[in-house]
Amino acid sequence: MNTLLIRRYQAEDNGAVKALHYAGIKQFDADARTDAGLFGVESSIDADLDDIENVYIRNSGEFLVGIYEEKLVAMGALKKLSATRAEIKRMRVYPDYQRHGFGQIILQRLMETASQLGYTELCLDTLLQNTPAQKLYEKHGFVRTGQKKIGRFDVVLYEKRLNC
Repeated sequence: MNTLLIRRYQAEDNGAVKALHYAGIKQFDADARTDAGLFGVESSIDADLDDIENVYIRNSGEFLVGIYEEKLVAMGALKKLSATRAEIKRMRVYPDYQRHGFGQIILQRLMETASQLGYTELCLDTLLQNTPAQKLYEKHGFVRTGQKKIGRFDVVLYEKRLNC
């Protein structure tokens, strides 16, 4: 059985990352091109995907991709918010590859990286209807801290303290 290869994002991954992003949000009747504000970027909702190196990697964060059978099937990012706080972003797994533990592997690596970078607190949000993601985050110690509306979507907020 093949295993998931986790590695840092490379520029040549950009097209595959964007395709995965759109496939992931399409599951929940969202369209990044028409649902501005869904991911917290008002001017261009996908601007971070056009500048992954600067937004994440070169800014005390990380952007990981998961390769399975030579296909990019999973991804996730860590974005610096302050010297002690970071946000888990862009967690996606292609629908056909969900329920294989790939999201869990990416999440664990991002949490390890956050600890290594000295972050003591993580936050994230996910769509209210994305109960599989909520279960994953809660399994890994994230605590639900609230709910809010972003555009037409109800979003659940989570936080986690890290043991550094």
